[in-house]
Amino acid sequence: MTPNVGQTDRIIRGAAGVALVLLSVFSGMPLFDGSLVKWIAVLVGLVLLATSSVAFCPGYALFGIKTCKDC
Repeated sequence: MTPNVGQTDRIIRGAAGVALVLLSVFSGMPLFDGSLVKWIAVLVGLVLLATSSVAFCPGYALFGIKTCKDC
């Protein structure tokens, strides 16, 4: 897996992932009362965290997108 996610993209993905997981689990917002919406948000948040940590996004690879300068 060749890295295809740049530094700024990784920071944004990491922050969004943490925010989604924390909001869906701890916020008590009515949006996340339904378990399906809650677990979809947790799953998306975890995927964002994973792609941020490994600097590789399968979706980017599928479409030939790279946000890193030296990869």
